Amino acid sequence: MQYTGDKQTLDQRAKNIRLLVLDVDGVLTDGQLYFSEQGESLKAFNTLDGHGIKLLQANGIQVAIISGRRSAALERRATALGITLLWQGREDKLNALQELLQNAPYAPHEIACVGDDLPDLPIMLASALAITVPNAHASLRQYASLCTERPGGQGAVREVADYLLQSQGKYQDILDSYTS
Repeated sequence: MQYTGDKQTLDQRAKNIRLLVLDVDGVLTDGQLYFSEQGESLKAFNTLDGHGIKLLQANGIQVAIISGRRSAALERRATALGITLLWQGREDKLNALQELLQNAPYAPHEIACVGDDLPDLPIMLASALAITVPNAHASLRQYASLCTERPGGQGAVREVADYLLQSQGKYQDILDSYTS
């Protein structure tokens, strides 16, 4: 993880995170859009990211997805991962986040957000930890507190999950559960 702010301050903020908000195209996927001959959109998701999401949820960190596009593939993936906070086709992502917070009351200091392009910027700025990926649009980097080493769609979300779990002192117990 690359820090663009004070590491100690960011690590302290990470200890309070209870909600991780994710964009899809460019974060959970590599940002490429694939269309079949029938016109359906195809998406490739990384299994490392999926397991990281499951680890977060099992350890008290809720995961939400806010996407500007609609995708049946995303809906299936979210369902498979147990993600119930899913907003699709939402160009105004800040409004979607505000709707989410009406039913799931998290304070701004409890929210981290991973985005890769300008539509994600308002929700990144509304969170305690604004995180981006190396394949993000360059304009986002000046606003992000952290940047993953791995690109979107290639384990970036798992990197964020591991960072949050390590910051909260939960990662070693998780690792121990797989080795004992």
